[in-house]
Amino acid sequence: MLHELLLSLLGYTGDLIIDTRESESLSSQTPISDECTFKLAPNINFIDPSDRELIERIIALGFYYRELDRFSAKSRNLSWIRSSNEIANPLGTVSGMPEGKRENPSVYRRALANGIVEILSVYRSAVLHIEQLLLSETMPILATVTQGLNKFFSLLPPLYELILEIEHDDIRGGQLLNLLYKRYHCGVPELQTCMQRLLWHGHQVMYNQLASWMVYGILQDQHGEFFITRQEDRDVENSSSHPDISEKLARLSTDDASLTDWHLGFHICLDMLPEYIPMHVAESILFAGKAVRVLRNPSPSFQSGDAVYPQMPKSFHKIHGLAGRFQFQRVPVINKGMGEDLLPQSEADKIETKLLDLKESSEFHKRSFECAVDSIQAIAASHLWQLVVVRADLNGHLRALKDYFLLAKGDFFQCFLEESRQLMRLPPRQSTAEADLMVPFQLAALKTIGEEDKYFSKVSLRMPSFGIAVKPSQLDPPKATSSTDGTRASTSSASSKMSFEGWDGIALEYSVDWPLHLFFTQEVLSKYLKVFQYLLRLKRTQMELEKLWASVMHQYHTDFAKRQNDRDKCSITNEKRQRLRPMWQVREHMAFLIRNLQFYIQVDVIESQWNILQTRIEESHDFTELVGFHQEYLSALISQAFLDIGSVSRILDGIMKLCLQFCWNNETQDTSELEHIAEEFNKKSNSLYTILRSSRLAGSQRAPFLRRFLLRLNLNSFFEATARGVLNVVRPRPSLVLNQH
Repeated sequence: MLHELLLSLLGYTGDLIIDTRESESLSSQTPISDECTFKLAPNINFIDPSDRELIERIIALGFYYRELDRFSAKSRNLSWIRSSNEIANPLGTVSGMPEGKRENPSVYRRALANGIVEILSVYRSAVLHIEQLLLSETMPILATVTQGLNKFFSLLPPLYELILEIEHDDIRGGQLLNLLYKRYHCGVPELQTCMQRLLWHGHQVMYNQLASWMVYGILQDQHGEFFITRQEDRDVENSSSHPDISEKLARLSTDDASLTDWHLGFHICLDMLPEYIPMHVAESILFAGKAVRVLRNPSPSFQSGDAVYPQMPKSFHKIHGLAGRFQFQRVPVINKGMGEDLLPQSEADKIETKLLDLKESSEFHKRSFECAVDSIQAIAASHLWQLVVVRADLNGHLRALKDYFLLAKGDFFQCFLEESRQLMRLPPRQSTAEADLMVPFQLAALKTIGEEDKYFSKVSLRMPSFGIAVKPSQLDPPKATSSTDGTRASTSSASSKMSFEGWDGIALEYSVDWPLHLFFTQEVLSKYLKVFQYLLRLKRTQMELEKLWASVMHQYHTDFAKRQNDRDKCSITNEKRQRLRPMWQVREHMAFLIRNLQFYIQVDVIESQWNILQTRIEESHDFTELVGFHQEYLSALISQAFLDIGSVSRILDGIMKLCLQFCWNNETQDTSELEHIAEEFNKKSNSLYTILRSSRLAGSQRAPFLRRFLLRLNLNSFFEATARGVLNVVRPRPSLVLNQH
């Protein structure tokens, strides 16, 4: 009876102790039983009820041992490595494994099984010690067994419940770590020590995956258990419905796989993220791995003196604890010369050392883990900053975007608008709109852009609704065809309105090379384009008002010369001048508003924000900080230029269209709508002033710069006086508009 009891403690039943599942053939695929199936044979009648109850309590440990051992053997079975490398047969199953019974392997379950094996080995040693003790001395059997296995009564049942929950809910990866972390917090010291050891085994796998990801930029996760996952192909296809993502993908070079990885390749899987790892720490891990991938996989087109063709670094297989346990995926582009230069081996060793210190600790310390991740993220961000800011000349590209998208090269755009002025009087032609614009664009470049400007070649002009971008580097742009047909040359009000709205779609594109795609994303470039189109309309409006005044002065001097020769027509000319004087006062009012708005945006907004950005770039050596500073810079431009306030944007657009219509009608001697234009302009300009001085805007970040703009507009209290009554006047007299000078 003694030996059968001891054997039952190791999972072997017989005549005295039976297994109610003996009729079933137990295999590795047999599910774990939900209840204890080890029982004392019912035909045994010589055992007292109290002893029977104690024996059944003891043999339950044998049942727990057997189920834990089966779980460990199943989880540690490495036949899946061979099976995963075999080619599936035409029926879609792998040889030797029935379809429907295959289970996805799990490295985290294997790690847990290794920890369980350690605990079971201690249990077997305890059973062996009890056997030796009972054979050497005459002692009470049940009392000795109960005393020798006392601590396992509080260990094996919780472990059995643990594997039962794992099997039932198919828990793996980060979910398994989360479950162990919860079970670790308990009030039983022996069980807490046991769970801590199991959690340590699970963390070994996580640290190995972190080392692969954060040291070499390789995602080693064959079974989808890590909380950093690669974006599924189907998700990328579905994302094509989103215009920003689709356009971003279209613009990325197929050779620069690291850029695609940066934008869309990897994300955080919340299902596999343990609850004790905060989201900001997971984001730092994601960033660090992506940054290392970029640093270790430079684009072949990136100019460097040390650039050579891709090779696998010799230090690749030196990850502690990884060699021989996992089969690394080969990354197609790893440049040994440039990659090690961008991320020196000494820096990679620092990252690896920090992870090894965490790995060797017997207990998981949340604070230490977060500090290590933050320091690794700082190392990756610093080297990425070095790559983007220093090697890729980020500041030069920022200045180029300021020159061309924010109209800092005013002479170039002044020349371009003058050269294209006659063309923009007509509606854009669908077939040749971009080519027609290319002629004045090239002429302006020849007159104002010097050979030392190496960034102009990256700028291209396009009309988004009319076709493909036309680059300034094209040597033979097509000539603009003249409009001889009546429909295109029509100067009706409908045609002129179309021309104003059509040419407002002029856009610039900027060719961004590796690795600046990490900084100048499609979202960033779209913000630059939004500001550019607004500033170009503003500059065009200002130029048309100035051209109109120059034309009027030229006509005035011509008429003055004629009056000296013909005294009889002098009175007629004076009457005409008196009749048109209110209209010229309206023109001056328009020019005053447009000039002040342009000065406010270019000086108070763009230049001041540019200086702030330059100061921050000089002080920062962290890529993530730099991205944040640039986002704040763009947000400030859009906000302080009122592009994010729909009511103000609509009023400004309406004012610019009225100014252009005013100039057009004056040059074509069409005075029928001038009074209506003047009336609408007065209403809109005073509505603008009323909104800008409202209390809602007074407390925003625009306030300091907005006050300067309002001070210039209301220098002689004209706007404030007229804004009180003009909105309620049906038809104000243009003669009330005073000269602001």
